[in-house]
Amino acid sequence: MSDEATDDGRPDLGDVPAAPPAGETPLRTPMTEAGARVRTPDPLALVIFGGTGDLTRRKLMPALWALRADGLLPEGFAIVGNSREEIGEDDFRERMRGALAEFDEEPDADDWAGFSRRIRYVHGSTDDPGTFNRLKQVLEEVERDCGTQGNRMFYLALPPSVIAQTAQGLGRAGLVTGAKDPAWTRIIVEKPFGRDLESAQGLNASLLEVFRERQIFRIDHYLGKETLQNLLVFRFANTIWEPLWSRNYVDHVQITVAESVGVEGRAGYYDRSGALRDMIQSHLLQILTLVAMEPPASYDADSIRNEKVKVLQSIPLLQGDDIGRWAVRGRYGASGKGGEDDRGYLDEANVPEGSRTETYAAVRLTVDNWRWEGVPFYLRTGKKLAGKQSEVVIRFRPAPHPIRDLVHCDSPAPNALVLHIQPDEGMSLFFEAKEPGIRGPLRAVSMDFDYNRAFGVESPEAYQRLLLDAMLGDATLFARRDEVEAAWTLVTPILEAWEREGEPEEYPAESWGPRCADELLAQEGRSWHQPTG
Repeated sequence: MSDEATDDGRPDLGDVPAAPPAGETPLRTPMTEAGARVRTPDPLALVIFGGTGDLTRRKLMPALWALRADGLLPEGFAIVGNSREEIGEDDFRERMRGALAEFDEEPDADDWAGFSRRIRYVHGSTDDPGTFNRLKQVLEEVERDCGTQGNRMFYLALPPSVIAQTAQGLGRAGLVTGAKDPAWTRIIVEKPFGRDLESAQGLNASLLEVFRERQIFRIDHYLGKETLQNLLVFRFANTIWEPLWSRNYVDHVQITVAESVGVEGRAGYYDRSGALRDMIQSHLLQILTLVAMEPPASYDADSIRNEKVKVLQSIPLLQGDDIGRWAVRGRYGASGKGGEDDRGYLDEANVPEGSRTETYAAVRLTVDNWRWEGVPFYLRTGKKLAGKQSEVVIRFRPAPHPIRDLVHCDSPAPNALVLHIQPDEGMSLFFEAKEPGIRGPLRAVSMDFDYNRAFGVESPEAYQRLLLDAMLGDATLFARRDEVEAAWTLVTPILEAWEREGEPEEYPAESWGPRCADELLAQEGRSWHQPTG
């Protein structure tokens, strides 16, 4: 990887990957007429590092159980958990059954009995070579007993500080297959992918010493959400939107990820991260790329990710005085309503005295290319806000000519398209209509699309889709090395400026954030679209 910098101060991220060798190209997934998957993955052993952790209990086991119920796990399948806890295999299985009962549903006894026989456990730290030797022995056993055919997927549900050493341990133990081996190996890495550009580059370099880029699946669970998956279909399968999707008709774009909860006992992690690192660098910039990208030449993983990287590389860096003008931060205080849980961030357990970590961040970015020149993209995220809501708002330009002679009102409000990401996935198109009556006033009305109501089924959990795609070798919804580093390139100058000086502006819990966030848009005569959740 080149360390040279480009003229605008960005690191040279190198060439995007060439087309994969024929032996590494995932097969296109056959589809039924209804669009359902009909191909199950190859036989494999799924190794979960951090097997007794919260992510495994809350998300991974329920997702795997759902895939089993849908018939999407192969006959040759095994789960191998790993953690430092010295527990027996039966204890680990019972914990996994308890996780399903708590976060999904109580499993049927017969179904669980058959499934649990495919679950194994290896205890030990990832800094101990003996752990990988024991793991290698267990993988050889499950290959014989469960028919996994030597295919392995390693899920690193681990703190960022031990990702590199775990990957290196797998390599030294001979657990990673080469390009010419008949069996395959893949690794899934959870965010955050580093703390800044330099650490992200270091992490990627460590991973690439052991794994090829096509074996690395950097997971961002937001990309597994139904609305974001459907965004490409919405844009590129419906010709009515493409003529409007540019600076000619779009005034600005807002991307909001609002959380109603605080740090929920995770202050030890969160205080080292903050809203900009935790959310904007990953989730919100990923959403921006899907909104702004050009139609890909084809819909394979690399073609789509190539277009996403082009968007990130088209965003000018915020530097100097522009950071103070276009990037703002806040920190929640008490709401003032009283109660045991009504406390500000600095009063949360395990938050160090004098912390300057932000719990709210908002930035204004632009995409300097032919399609989006001059269109601002406003990104915001925060904790302890007035509601839990994630959405994208495409605000169109106002109508060019007033119609005051027809109705008793000023000019009509601009149209807006709102993509609801969570909790209720769907879309709303807002436009103006005249109220009944002679020369009645205008009122904003909407046409709404709700996934669950339209299709009569609940959207699958994000991890269900992402685990299946990784098993199938489809990397479309996973971040590539150059994509991760391009995102950190944009965020790192802001982080460095905030670390040098200033304090987050306090905002009351259960509000929509600090005053400086409203002023960010007011500079250009705009205001935030407030979610209804």
